Amino acid sequence: MVTNLAAGVDAFTSNAFLVEGERTVLVDPGANFDAVGAVRERVDDLDAVLLTHPHPDHVGNLDDVKVAFDVDAWGFDANIDSVDHELADGDTVTIGDHDYEALHTPGHEPHHLVFYSRDAGVLFAADLVFAHGAFGRTDLEGGDRATLVRSIERVLDVVGDLDVMHAGHGPSVTDGAIENVELAARAARQ
Repeated sequence: MVTNLAAGVDAFTSNAFLVEGERTVLVDPGANFDAVGAVRERVDDLDAVLLTHPHPDHVGNLDDVKVAFDVDAWGFDANIDSVDHELADGDTVTIGDHDYEALHTPGHEPHHLVFYSRDAGVLFAADLVFAHGAFGRTDLEGGDRATLVRSIERVLDVVGDLDVMHAGHGPSVTDGAIENVELAARAARQ
C-alpha cells in the first residue's frame, strides 16, 4: 500500500510516499509538515527512508523522521548531510513488498534517483517526470537539460510495463503511466 503523506498539505513540500509491507519505507520525507505524525497515524515504525535527491522540499523533514523512528536514510551520496547509506546506480532495494532498481537520473539534480520495480509495475519518478508529460526543472544549481533528457531516455530504455508512476509533485499516474514518461521525453527535447 502506497500513501502520499503530503496529499492535501498546504505548504512547500514534495510528495512523501509511505510504502507499507515487508519493509516499510518512506520515499522522501517532504518538508514543512508534520511527517512524523503522518507516519505514526498509519504505522508504528519505519524500516528505512529513501531519498530521491537532496533538495530542501524533499528532505526538510528528514532529521525529524530519523530521530523519531531511529531509522537510517539511503540516498545517492553519503557525503550529503543525513544520508547514512549510498545507493549506487543499479542497486536493488526493497520497498514495501517488492524489489526496486535504483536508477541514477541526473539532470534535475546531480544526485537524483528514481526507483523502478518491474514486478510491481511501479516507478517512483521523483522530479524527473510528472503527470501530463511535465519534467523536472533544470534551472537550479546542478541542473542540466541535456542530462535530464538522457536520464528520461534511460528510464524509457529500462522500464517495461508500467502501471503506476508516483511523481515527486502533483498526482500519481495510474492510467497511461509510460505514455506520460514518453510525453515528458518529447517535451524535454524541445
